Amino acid sequence: MRIADISRLHSPWRATERNPGADLSRLPMGFDIRAIRVAEGVRAALACAVVILLSEWLGKPALIYMAMAAFFTCLCDIGGPIRTRVPALVSFTVAGALIWGGFGLLRNLDLPLVIPLACLGVLCTSFVRVWGAAATAVGNLLSVVLILSLDQPLGLATAGEIAGLFLLGGLWATLLTMVVWRLHPYRPARAAVSQVWHRLAELTEDLRHLTGRPDASGEDWEAHARAHRRAVREEIEFARGIVMDLVGMRGRLSLRGAQALLRLEAGEQLFGALIALSELIETARDPERRAAAGVLLRVLRPILVVLSQAILDDTALPPGRIERALATALRATEADPALRRIATSIAERLRVAAKLSTPGGYQPGGASGTTPALPWRDQMLLPVRANLTWNSAVLRHSLRTAVIAVPALAVTLPFSGNEFAHWLPITVVVTLQPFYATTWQRALERAGGTVLGGLLGAALASGVHDGLTHAALLFPLCVLAFAGRQVSFSAWMAGVTTIVVVLTELLHPTHSSWEVAGLRALFTLAGGLMAVTGWLLLWPSWEPDRMRREVRAALAAHADYARAVLAGTQPDSRIEASRRAAGVSTNNLESSLSRAMQEPGQDRARIEAGLVVDATLRRIAGRLAALRHDPGLRDALDDASWQAWAEWLHASLAALAEARLGPLPRPAAIAEGPALEPLARIVRQVELLQGPIGRLQQAPETETRIGRGAPAQP
Repeated sequence: MRIADISRLHSPWRATERNPGADLSRLPMGFDIRAIRVAEGVRAALACAVVILLSEWLGKPALIYMAMAAFFTCLCDIGGPIRTRVPALVSFTVAGALIWGGFGLLRNLDLPLVIPLACLGVLCTSFVRVWGAAATAVGNLLSVVLILSLDQPLGLATAGEIAGLFLLGGLWATLLTMVVWRLHPYRPARAAVSQVWHRLAELTEDLRHLTGRPDASGEDWEAHARAHRRAVREEIEFARGIVMDLVGMRGRLSLRGAQALLRLEAGEQLFGALIALSELIETARDPERRAAAGVLLRVLRPILVVLSQAILDDTALPPGRIERALATALRATEADPALRRIATSIAERLRVAAKLSTPGGYQPGGASGTTPALPWRDQMLLPVRANLTWNSAVLRHSLRTAVIAVPALAVTLPFSGNEFAHWLPITVVVTLQPFYATTWQRALERAGGTVLGGLLGAALASGVHDGLTHAALLFPLCVLAFAGRQVSFSAWMAGVTTIVVVLTELLHPTHSSWEVAGLRALFTLAGGLMAVTGWLLLWPSWEPDRMRREVRAALAAHADYARAVLAGTQPDSRIEASRRAAGVSTNNLESSLSRAMQEPGQDRARIEAGLVVDATLRRIAGRLAALRHDPGLRDALDDASWQAWAEWLHASLAALAEARLGPLPRPAAIAEGPALEPLARIVRQVELLQGPIGRLQQAPETETRIGRGAPAQP
């Protein structure tokens, strides 16, 4: 398979972070309209725009520091249960106040002392990402606060005043966060689970189209699997994190918490049944089987859409509506035992979800079943210790960010009278990411969004000449920008830049809004260029080196999944857990492949081998799912033979994971005929993996990597 041959047929128009599509070479820069959050926009507008309006109305320019603190606090809020959000927001507020006051005082020292101290601070704020996504957001914003605090030297009284106002602004935004959250305590969990069912509906629709195309090629089916299975798995894991946080926060299973957990589990199991159905349809030569499957899928999609909306709105379904549709689907599959078993499994999962959408559908009780958390001390220290090694991508990223900040600060700090020079080091710090692909993507999105937002902001600001009107204009701009924050990063940057240009026109009326927009675009482009260049020059860790580890992990996960399915002795919960682990590992491999395709001087041999491994593992997983739903397959062999094949598959995949090439001897010959053909396909796929795994091992010796020295340790 060549990189250029990846099918685009079943990809979304533009890939997004959680729906990247089938084409791994595309950057996920699309727009996710379903991610609009109006409440978040209103919260941000109340937090910062209202304070700016008060500042202008009362003639108190110092309140701008309170507004900036509120703005940044809203930015570092990534959502989730309040027990995880509030500590992050309060930590940012306190640390931001200390940093602004402290570095404002340090700015009185000579620059040769200030710059190293500032870069040490950037190193620390970048390294806090070891504690997870919330800490990453806090660290990024603290870096911005640090750079802004260096704009001018502060006296002790002024530093104390700014720190106090920063505390007030952060606490004001945190208070609003708690109020907005309390209005909808379960909505984030409902929205996340609803999105899982929405993705299942999309998978079903695309599978129905493929079912109606007997001429669909193997690449079409691979594209379907890569696009939709990856997207559904991403949504399931995202929803799982939110739901488990909610359950852990409340201690015991409430009615809503239990509903969210059961709906998510039903969606997970339905996902497995749809994978099995996909495998059954792809290998079907009987037009009657395809026709029956088409009826099943045609009925299934609207059920999934209705359930998704009912979960989101927390509304009850009309009695009997789901059952009538399911009866139609089950009648269509009566003549095909294999298809009937999958349809029955799907119907059972749908009934669970539908019952939970009716009054009294579940009565709670019992503990949440969550795993006890580590002690607070271990939660803080273990990630730090694990990343204090040169093999840590986070440590190298933090050092890289601090080093690149040196020239950016050295260029801009001498011009302390320039109100806009800080945009250069800020852009450098926030654009840099641990991976080249994400750094390049952020640079492109930031540049495009800044130019668009600058033009829009300049046009708006140039038509307004009254200070209060300027301040009032910020309210709807904040609502729009923050409501669309998760839609796409480029749209978010356009919204933020519009706010910055209008705000700068308000604070510095002597500057033209077009001048401000031009300077921001210039500094953003220069900062993005510095970030990308710095990443390439300072300890780059190329993705193909990490990709090999992801291949090993995926092979090991599929080895466990194969043994769990074929042995026939594992409980369903164990099989489901191994299937989930296999799906997550394949998603991780595809993310690594996608990043590798964005790097200059691509290691084509290794990437192409990785693509073959990925497609093969998707097929193996699909066939294993189909085996679970095959009513007659277990009778084709005795238990000892199934156990022998289970151990052979596990040993073969485990050997490939350890790069031990050479097929293991089969435990027995597979009788020809349709009964054991699914097992024979899996065995052939495992043996065919010898080729791409061998190429993965040989690639470093046979490939010349353009423009690179020896690859750094990942």
